[in-house]
Amino acid sequence: MAQDITNDGVAGEELKQFVERIERLEEEKKGISDDIKEVFAELKGRGFDVKIVRKIVQIRRQDASERQEQEAILELYMQALGMQ
Repeated sequence: MAQDITNDGVAGEELKQFVERIERLEEEKKGISDDIKEVFAELKGRGFDVKIVRKIVQIRRQDASERQEQEAILELYMQALGMQ
């Protein structure tokens, strides 16, 4: 059920607080994103393959069983395509 929102009502102030929190978090997210871009640029400058490092980061986020399942499916598909 939606709250009644008025210009000077409590719900209006509460909504404003939520919006301001979201705005602050979006700004923090942008700052973190910029930091990550800088790290990848530094990696590239040191001669590392950025695509591979991104893949490693993605793999490390997965739990072991999820990773094993994806690797098994990948291997199966590659065999089916004669890529092994």
